Amino acid sequence: MAVRQHSSRRYRSWLQAGFFILFVVAPPLDIFRYDLTLGHFIVLGMPWTLGLDALMRGDIGATHAVLNVMLRGFLPVLLVGAALVWTAWRYGRLYCGWLCPHFSVVETVNSLMLRATGKPSIWESRPLPARRPDGRVVMPDVRYWTVTIVVALSFAFLWALSLLTYLLPPFEIYHNLLNASLTANQARFLGIGTLLFFIDFMFARHLFCRFGCAVGLFQSLAWMANPRALVVGFDSTRARACQACNNACDNVCPMRLRPRTIKRRMFTCTECTQCIAACEQVQAGNPAGGLLHWVDGEQALPVTTGRPVRPRAGKP
Repeated sequence: MAVRQHSSRRYRSWLQAGFFILFVVAPPLDIFRYDLTLGHFIVLGMPWTLGLDALMRGDIGATHAVLNVMLRGFLPVLLVGAALVWTAWRYGRLYCGWLCPHFSVVETVNSLMLRATGKPSIWESRPLPARRPDGRVVMPDVRYWTVTIVVALSFAFLWALSLLTYLLPPFEIYHNLLNASLTANQARFLGIGTLLFFIDFMFARHLFCRFGCAVGLFQSLAWMANPRALVVGFDSTRARACQACNNACDNVCPMRLRPRTIKRRMFTCTECTQCIAACEQVQAGNPAGGLLHWVDGEQALPVTTGRPVRPRAGKP
């Protein structure tokens, strides 16, 4: 089990890194962006318009124009939205925990702030235990504050720059930036964007994910609607094994949740498996393994309802 969890964590790290890189390079590679100067999307190097220019020129009729809007506008949004909702309904906020570039920054800054202060967030009431799930003792070191601030500021600038390239020709932005010839609006966008993202990465982070992200909220709502969806389950029959633990699963959760509680108290769980891995590390010497596991179907019902599943009539 420990080997499988280690493999899962490594696989998730690669996915997060890959998707973050894709987020940054998608505009310059013309994979996906909206060009304000052209007035339309560019997808996989090709212009993606609603075809209304042809209507204005009289090349097509109203019926054809409506069909273009439906096929090129509403249908792609509907398909992407449906895929996201279905995935969340079955598996929870996998996009957040395994792909979202914002959440990867959340975890990175959390780890640095933990080294600097002993707390993953300034909003924690007290420092976390110095003993990590793997047995290491890591004491806070104020020198990490400098690293934390520099990393948060760097991510903030990169985010602002990337978002600007989603709206304006990327190589024009890069050229202007490197030659210190940004227009007033470009410089204003980068300055304000960097400031806002820096505030988010330093002070909000998981709070934004929990309460401010619309994509995350819709995933959580879809997940809560399915009582048999994938969820972190706790083997309460072996709760005694937790007595020697310092709440490692609670301590490592990037969203500051309590994984051993019922599902509605884990409403914003991102399925990141940090709690499962921490439990596996703490219970490494226990032949029965960790107490936290992914469960779904009938096994997920006790986590969803908070009550044991009763056998159906006619079944033992």
